[in-house]
Amino acid sequence: MELHVTHWQGAPPGTNDVQQKIRAENLRGYTWSNGPFDEYSAHTHSFDKVLYVLSGSITWILPNQEITTHAGDRIDLPRGTVHAARVGANGVTCFEAHLE
Repeated sequence: MELHVTHWQGAPPGTNDVQQKIRAENLRGYTWSNGPFDEYSAHTHSFDKVLYVLSGSITWILPNQEITTHAGDRIDLPRGTVHAARVGANGVTCFEAHLE
């Protein structure tokens, strides 16, 4: 897996629109939320991760760039990718799946 971001095209989606994409990809995972301006310090994972933003926004802080994702956006984070994160002003809800 390579680091990749897919931004939602068109009008902002509703949660059901994003959940339909998740089901179509047959992803299994869970949903989590954070409040406005919550932060995660730099860390890595031992698995590949796919995240869809269901609502709100979150900025992924990578060694050489920052990527902000909004409702409907998908980010693929390969195992071992050093990343931190900062939640936007309206909080965030994400769907997360781990790939083997």
